[in-house]
Amino acid sequence: MKNLYKTTVTTKGARKGHAKSDDGKLDVKLSMPKSMGGDGGDFTNPEQLFGAGYSACFGGALQQVAKKHDIELGEDLSVSAVVKLGLTEEENLQLSVTLDCFLPGVDVETGEKIVNEAHEVCPYSRATRDNIDVTLNLLVDED
Repeated sequence: MKNLYKTTVTTKGARKGHAKSDDGKLDVKLSMPKSMGGDGGDFTNPEQLFGAGYSACFGGALQQVAKKHDIELGEDLSVSAVVKLGLTEEENLQLSVTLDCFLPGVDVETGEKIVNEAHEVCPYSRATRDNIDVTLNLLVDED
């Protein structure tokens, strides 16, 4: 693999700790949600960080695929990642993600094609394939 970018993020204190990147651009405190036995503090958590990373990366994949098809998505493109953490039947922790993709000005058929192709090229989608459930939704203008 040809390296395009590398970063290191170190977390001290696990889910109730602090995460910081080697360049200092990411520097966040972590809280555990009450639903997981934590205090529900004012800080972020790994699932929110995963959702931010996946939604941003998937948005980039949507732009890349659209450009390949000579389609301009515009600045109102958005991807919301709904990240859930649950338990399997074996009591193992398991993630699932729903990606709600809003592609304004794109018809349903074209939008579905772009979203499905983006799922094939997005590094997060490729990394999670066959490991977690990922649901893709296309949101369209109601005009």
